[in-house]
Amino acid sequence: MSNRTPSATIVVPAYNVAETIGETLQSLLAQTFTDFEIVVVDDGSHDRTLAVVRAMGDPRIRVIQQPNRGLAGARNTGINAARGAYIGFCDSDDLWRSTKLAAHVAHLEANPQVGLSYSGSELIDAASRPMGLAQRPRLRGVTAAHVFQRNPVGNGSAAVLRRAALNAIAFRPAYEESRDWWFDERFRQSEDIECWMRLMLTTDWEVEGVPGLLTRYRVVPGGLSAGIARQYQTWEAVVAKLSRLAPGFVAAHAPAARAFQHRYLARRAISSGDGAEALRRTRAAWAASPRALLREPVKTATTTLAAGVLAALGPNAIARLARVAGRRAT
Repeated sequence: MSNRTPSATIVVPAYNVAETIGETLQSLLAQTFTDFEIVVVDDGSHDRTLAVVRAMGDPRIRVIQQPNRGLAGARNTGINAARGAYIGFCDSDDLWRSTKLAAHVAHLEANPQVGLSYSGSELIDAASRPMGLAQRPRLRGVTAAHVFQRNPVGNGSAAVLRRAALNAIAFRPAYEESRDWWFDERFRQSEDIECWMRLMLTTDWEVEGVPGLLTRYRVVPGGLSAGIARQYQTWEAVVAKLSRLAPGFVAAHAPAARAFQHRYLARRAISSGDGAEALRRTRAAWAASPRALLREPVKTATTTLAAGVLAALGPNAIARLARVAGRRAT
C-alpha cells in the first residue's frame, strides 16, 4: 500500500459473502478512475469471506476485521478508516460499472455544494443476470421531502459522498467511548435513509444524481429486504427519530412517505409470492395517502392489481399476466 493519500475510498461491508465478494471487488478494481483505495470491513464473518479477499492480493485493498455490528456498524468502521476525500459504499453482493467512480468524482468536483452524489441502478439476480428492471430516480432539484418519500438514492451501493459532508453529521452516542457514528447502528435496516435524511435536515449540503445505471443492485429472495414486517417496523422507528429532529417536516410529509413505503413493501411481497402480505400492504398504502399514490397512477394501479390477483388466484396467475403483458409489449 502506497503512503500517498488516495482521492477516493470505497467502503465494502462484508459478512459471510464468500460467494459474491470476489465479483464485487473485481468490479471495483476495474474503475476507470484509478486514484482510490478499497476498505473491506469483515463484520465477523465465519465463512471464507476473508480468504477470498486476501487471495486477490491487490495492494489497493485494505481489510479490517471486527465483531459483528451490522451493516451500519461496518460502514462506520470503513468511514473511520477511509483516507479519501470522497467515500463511496458498495455492498458485498452488488457491482459497480467501471465508470461509476469517475462520474461521481467529476460531479462532486464540479459542484462544490453537493455532498452526496448517486446514480440509477440496474437490478440483477443471484447469477448477476439483468432482471430487466431498473431504478431510474430523480437526479436534480432533490429536496428533503423527495428523499423522505421516494429515496432517489435508491440503495446502499449507489452513493458517493464528500468526507466533509459525512463529518458534518458525525455523532457519538453517550455510551460510545471512542467510536464516532455516521450511520445509526441501532437500525439494522433503513439505516441509509436515516443517514441521508439527517444530512438534508441538519446541513446545507445538497443531494444530486448523475445519469446512468452505474450501480448493479442484486435482488436475492430471502435477503435482508425479505422480512417485510420487520422492515416496516424499522422504517417507523426511523420516522420516530426524525420526528424528534424535525417534527413539523415529518408531520407534513409522513402520510405520503408512509403510503409509498407500504406500496414498496407490497411490491416486495408480490415478488416473493406472498399474496396476503401484498394485499395488506396495498390497503395500508391507500389508507395512508390516496393523494400521494395517485401521483404515480400506473405504478399504483399495477401494484394494486397484482396484489389482488396474487391474493385471489395465486402466483401462477401473476406469471400468466406477466407473459401476456410481455407479448403485448413486443
